[in-house]
Amino acid sequence: MVNILSKVETNQEPRVLLGFLKQIERVVGRTPSIRNGPRVVDLDILTYDAEILDTRDEKCRSDLNNLEGELVVPHPRMIEREFVLRPMNELRILLLSKRSYPESFHHACSMIPHFIHPVANKPIEMLLKEVTSGQLEGTPLMKKVLPFPRYPITCTSPPDVPVPSPILPVPATASYWTFPASETLPGMSPQHRIYVMATLNVTPDSFSDGSMHDSVPTAISYAMSSAAAGADIIDIGGCSTRPGATFVSSEEELARVIPVIKAIRNIPQENSKDILISVDTYRQDVAKAAVLAGANCINDVYAFTGPEYPLTQGSAEHLLSMRRLARDLAVPVVLMHSRGPAGSNKDYSMYHSAAGGGQADVLRGVQAELGDKVDAIVKGRSGVRRWLVVVDPGIGFSKTVEDNLALLRHASWLTGCVVGKGPNPLAGYPQLIGTSKKSFLGEILAHPNREGSYKGRKTEPKDRGWATAAAVACAAQQGAAVVRVHDVPEMMDVVMVSSALWRDKCG
Repeated sequence: MVNILSKVETNQEPRVLLGFLKQIERVVGRTPSIRNGPRVVDLDILTYDAEILDTRDEKCRSDLNNLEGELVVPHPRMIEREFVLRPMNELRILLLSKRSYPESFHHACSMIPHFIHPVANKPIEMLLKEVTSGQLEGTPLMKKVLPFPRYPITCTSPPDVPVPSPILPVPATASYWTFPASETLPGMSPQHRIYVMATLNVTPDSFSDGSMHDSVPTAISYAMSSAAAGADIIDIGGCSTRPGATFVSSEEELARVIPVIKAIRNIPQENSKDILISVDTYRQDVAKAAVLAGANCINDVYAFTGPEYPLTQGSAEHLLSMRRLARDLAVPVVLMHSRGPAGSNKDYSMYHSAAGGGQADVLRGVQAELGDKVDAIVKGRSGVRRWLVVVDPGIGFSKTVEDNLALLRHASWLTGCVVGKGPNPLAGYPQLIGTSKKSFLGEILAHPNREGSYKGRKTEPKDRGWATAAAVACAAQQGAAVVRVHDVPEMMDVVMVSSALWRDKCG
């Protein structure tokens, strides 16, 4: 069972709104069945501002056995159901609809954990604690779900049948990932799986694997071998972001990426259709073409604002166009922190505070800057659904060696529930960490240690496998949901052992 909670703004009265929801159920395919039995879809109004409403005759309100065709708001059973209260506590937004209200009411109710249930007269977070405190040990934990749509969409209607509306066809679900609730302590969630993203650069100049997979046959070979080794998704990029990389036009990026995606989708083996594909791009036309060709996810190193830094009006327009595309296609998005060119803009001193010392500057900076972008992407009309967002702190992008180490040491802090005196804009989002073979590892290896027992050595990216393993193990210990790697078989070993150490139950 999958639960989704949405914020809806409407001018419809509650009874009219309920009728509209029931019409949606019929269109989707809900059919009459036994009461409270399995159903395809079940849409309910949980709250309507802070109103209390019961459409039943006053003489018929002694129990809840006569709700057919009636409406009770707030939903009469929501305070006893974890699967309702937990998402309300997670989403941190007002759930259902506002006809009209003063701005002061909006701000007072925009944080749903503190929303006062108008009948129970308790905040949502307290109601959730009351429900979960009485659970028996061993009760399965609820999890977040990240669904991946199946592309390309196969049209089953005859070509001469007119499209009934401008709404895009809804793709089937290819697969989904699950993550623990955000209040679970990092590294302590039992049997929580770490997902592995394989890095496939179809470029001649990427820092690690440039020219190794820039033909369709070699790219297919890497994709299939990575999937066979256990990779959960293949991240395909056609434009290098390494410092000093040659500019690549949109047309060239398309020419590199699209043939590989189509080739993977056209492989005869049945299991090739289940390989998840991510497109590593910041360009709207490349992202759209890649998804329509068969990609299931967009991975954007600039978090929808493009490569300009400091941000400009063009950055804002770029964000809006990418947000609209991701919303229309309903694909998951990986949003990474960066500041223009990867080797530049490494000063985070403006975030300095006496608390935490200098190493906390970059942590606060990433939270603030990426948090602002994520808020702009998910909030408001046409925002990307929160459950489709994965955040990436951008290891190696606009950070010093010490900054990268601080981000790795304290990765769990980035998406923790509380930051200082205010809410954390990244709280609760699953986190992807990519450290594979990056230059900061090379800088560490090049310097001798203080004791002099290690003299230091110069390394090429291909020589940094063991260093990558150490960084991946740290990411796992810090609660990363996804790790991005090049050498899948070897890093799968690291993930498996790290999971046994910090994630899985013993015995």
